[in-house]
Amino acid sequence: MTRSQITTEEVRELPPVVDVPTAARVLGIGRTAAYELIRTGEWPTPVVRLGKSIRVPSGPLLALVGVAR
Repeated sequence: MTRSQITTEEVRELPPVVDVPTAARVLGIGRTAAYELIRTGEWPTPVVRLGKSIRVPSGPLLALVGVAR
């Protein structure tokens, strides 16, 4: 398995919030594209900004991809 692939089981076991690269893996896109979507306000789920850090709540991310815990 390459780093860009993530299994359904791994998605179910995500912590309550994840970093942008992990969220990008869940959606099957690159981290650069993910940061651009967040920057332009087009990211499809809520994001949490903590200073310079950006985190993505995993609940809405799981709902978006249709995975139940």
